[in-house]
Amino acid sequence: MALSRLRHPLIFRAPSLLRLLPTAHSSFRAFNHVSGALNQIPDVDATSLRPVHFRLLSGVHGIPSKLQNGVRHFSSAETPSYMEVGMPALSPTMTQGNIAKWRKKEGDKIEVGDILCEIETDKATLEFESLEEGYLAKILAPEGTKDVPVGQTIAITVEEADDIQKVPATVGGASEVKNQATDAPGDSVPEASPVNISSSELPPHLVLDMPALSPTMNQGNIAKWRKKEGDKIEVGDILCEIETDKATLEYESLEEGFLAKILAPEGSKDVAVGQPIAITVEDENDIEAVRTSSSGSNVVKEEKSAHHDATAEVRTQPTGFNRISPAAKVLITEHGLDASSIPASGPRGTLLKGDVLAALKSGKGSTNNSPIKMTTPSPPQVNQKASATESLGLKAGGQQKDAYEDLPNSQIRKVIAARLLESKQSTPHLYLSADVILDSLLSFRKELKEKYDVKVSVNDIVIKVIATALRNVPEANAYWDDGKGEVVLCDSVDISVAVATEKGLMTPIIRNADQKSISSISAEIKELAGKARAGKLKPNEYQGGTFSISNLGMFPVDRFCAIINPPQAGIIAVGRGNKVVEPVVGADGIEIPAVVNKMSLTLSADHRVFDGKVGGAFFSALTSNFNDINRLLM
Repeated sequence: MALSRLRHPLIFRAPSLLRLLPTAHSSFRAFNHVSGALNQIPDVDATSLRPVHFRLLSGVHGIPSKLQNGVRHFSSAETPSYMEVGMPALSPTMTQGNIAKWRKKEGDKIEVGDILCEIETDKATLEFESLEEGYLAKILAPEGTKDVPVGQTIAITVEEADDIQKVPATVGGASEVKNQATDAPGDSVPEASPVNISSSELPPHLVLDMPALSPTMNQGNIAKWRKKEGDKIEVGDILCEIETDKATLEYESLEEGFLAKILAPEGSKDVAVGQPIAITVEDENDIEAVRTSSSGSNVVKEEKSAHHDATAEVRTQPTGFNRISPAAKVLITEHGLDASSIPASGPRGTLLKGDVLAALKSGKGSTNNSPIKMTTPSPPQVNQKASATESLGLKAGGQQKDAYEDLPNSQIRKVIAARLLESKQSTPHLYLSADVILDSLLSFRKELKEKYDVKVSVNDIVIKVIATALRNVPEANAYWDDGKGEVVLCDSVDISVAVATEKGLMTPIIRNADQKSISSISAEIKELAGKARAGKLKPNEYQGGTFSISNLGMFPVDRFCAIINPPQAGIIAVGRGNKVVEPVVGADGIEIPAVVNKMSLTLSADHRVFDGKVGGAFFSALTSNFNDINRLLM
């Protein structure tokens, strides 16, 4: 299957004191050789990019000094003059950053304009540029340090080389302690196991990270490696296929060299963006040196689950209980279990149904013919365990016999699940519905086919009708800006159409749908739907819509409510058409029964954007368009 290609962006100088690596792609966190690397411009649709304005705050210690890099400490009898370099605020929303790579090492001479390090912010990966001369005396936040708060000291600089050794060990101690506390084992579960690479012992090499191939991507799966270790790599060669939250994309090389080591093998799941996946070298003779000098694994799932299981086993639970839920009581009675031997996990010592099921599955729940009593636990009666497990159809090892099957989710479905939950929790949904008469639409469709041999679907015409209504009511073609706390009107009417695929729901976009003919919309939606089902959609073909349509009219679904796709403010749910009998006023002014075709439309809208007035005006425009389809030709 041919897959769409997405190139890495390359470092370019921004019109400020910073150099920018766009967030939507990977950052290269550790490489010794950078000559000739990262010098091309990515194939990105310019319309999908928006300017980002950064505040040039290089140190946030409250010192009223222009472009200050940090806090300067003047010399005393024992301590030389030195400067604390703080984590800068490199974007308006940045509160913390990650040290992607140090370009200078301790003891290096620093000139004005030299790049000290690369900092991964909430927007992009930026190069932190020195504004003063001196020497890098001490690095307090080593390469790879995560979530360093803005203002925290990351390095110490001095003016003279002789002063490097004189900087007290206590300088920046608080920062080092904070980093150590963050990295301490047991405080958090690591997303990935580290790759231990001694850069000083390696030949010139390049570490390839998992790229961010879509705005919402934070992890990806290695679907397939096209190159194997030791292979020659040319510019434009496909290294691997990466399954993102949107599609499966080909990862293309921008450098010549050799693939020395694969850190994330084929089939690796949930590899975090920015995590190293491979190492390349320029010289074929350097491959073996990289293989022997790098250790560790990049596969994230095994360590995380192993750590979780070990923690669960170590954790102790009280075995007594103060109260019992009705469902748990029924289960205990049915299987003749000793309630006092089952650990209670509910609030205030309540024994829950889940506790009983867990005990049955593990074989820990012993049988007891005596009534349930809330007393101290007694030793389990092992001789009765078999009957309890057999009654639930369990194996001797405590595993259930083919009672269920785990279906692995695709990356797309995982992201859809997370975004739908986020939408329902964070967006105030307003629901409006109406039935529209389809007779005019069906007659128009029939006329197009008979007179002009133009075949269009009902959905094609519905897209045009809704797009025209959005143009007539611009307040409905808008979204809510959380930062500004206000409604923002969209300049164009870009309709996202839900298309079901094997991997999940995709929403290709018909851009400027209000300005296109119905036949043009029909041809475009067929092409985009085919690409979506084949996994060939390009990012600009599914990102950036202003309004969505979900049509289940081909199924026996009369009406339903859809969930808003943020940051959009509205989605129309289209049901099937039905024949109904309604009173119709005849030519003589008398009402007579007549059969008409009706279809249900349900709008799910962001109540911060749609109030009753906007919603009413939008449905009035919709109804008028459906009643007189010829309006669409104007």
